[in-house]
Amino acid sequence: MSTTETTDLQKLMSDRLNQWVAVTVVIISVFMALTNVKGGNIGQNMALAKADAVDSWAEYQAGRIKLHMDEDVLATLKLAPPPGASPEATAAEMARLQKQIDRYEAKSAGLMKKAKDNEAMYEELNVHDDQFDLSDALLSIALALSAVAALTTIAWVLYVAWGFSAGGLTMGIAGFLGWSLHLDFLSSLLG
Repeated sequence: MSTTETTDLQKLMSDRLNQWVAVTVVIISVFMALTNVKGGNIGQNMALAKADAVDSWAEYQAGRIKLHMDEDVLATLKLAPPPGASPEATAAEMARLQKQIDRYEAKSAGLMKKAKDNEAMYEELNVHDDQFDLSDALLSIALALSAVAALTTIAWVLYVAWGFSAGGLTMGIAGFLGWSLHLDFLSSLLG
């Protein structure tokens, strides 16, 4: 093979590699744009779920404080009615307090359930947020490797980029489809 033929062949291989790099970069970039939108929406929903959980717990705690205060007053009235108070007035106040206590008890159970449901929602969303974060990280690495492959015209670097792309695409698709695929080790390492 002559030098010209070798140069032409290298040019052809370089052009082919650059075409593959270009296609790779387009696919990764479009997918990353979509996952970033979805990941941002999940982040907003996580913030809302966390705020709702905190609000529910705060309301629960306030209700429990009122409950305990009413229980204390009721116990005091049972043990030592106020001097000079009529038995009817004391009985009416005790009935009112018992009614309040019953209301707080019923409301507390609902608030606790609501708070726990919001916390569970947050945890579920966090799994998908982690998926999109890992997808973004793997695809960013793939983009960097693709750029190196284009500059160096080393094909195996592009193949490694495709490996990272496969991982990133898998995690992104898992996030979109709501799969429970979660790499706990990486999430805890990076989180």
